Amino acid sequence: MTDDDGDGRLSRLADEMEAAQLKAGVELFGYSGEMLGDHKLSKRELRFLAKSLREALGDALRVAESRGERLPSCADGEPYEGPDGAPESEKGARE
Repeated sequence: MTDDDGDGRLSRLADEMEAAQLKAGVELFGYSGEMLGDHKLSKRELRFLAKSLREALGDALRVAESRGERLPSCADGEPYEGPDGAPESEKGARE
């Protein structure tokens, strides 16, 4: 549980952790392309790669779920629209 304003120490720590997890996933994704392009992978290497990709996907899903829970929602289930009329979830992508 983080601060209500999302600007506290715990919120910043969570954001830093999420960023590190996503960065690691991006790096692993790039590396996996190189590994899969090499048709000389052993079964052990392929299992390790699949396990690592699964862990990175799990991290990314946790980040997405956590961020989704922080988005405000309306009583009718529609996304909250900010003052400019755009859904709140789109505002962060433009800033």
